[in-house]
Amino acid sequence: MPTGTPPHATDRLDDDDYPAYTMGRAAEMIGATPAFLRAIGEARLITPLRSEGGHRRYSRYQLRIAARARELVDGGTSIEAACRIVILEDQLEEALRLNAELRRPATESGGAAGT
Repeated sequence: MPTGTPPHATDRLDDDDYPAYTMGRAAEMIGATPAFLRAIGEARLITPLRSEGGHRRYSRYQLRIAARARELVDGGTSIEAACRIVILEDQLEEALRLNAELRRPATESGGAAGT
């Protein structure tokens, strides 16, 4: 896309961070209620963006996080504990990804450090 050209709505279809879903649609997609989404927002698990009219909007990434929290809550975990677990799982996933990324150059060069 040339510089200065405004993005089209279809350019965002693959963007996991684009806040495409209203609260009602997001709740429906994860099998929860809008109250559940508000509760995990208050617990600071996710922070939805706001439309110009002030309505909450959720991204696909946020919906995956919310769906995991809902699984835990459905299993008997309190919302606060579920939010903490999901945050820790997300941090662990990111740390593992970074670790693998940092190890990749050493393995791709044939382990030159050991020669």
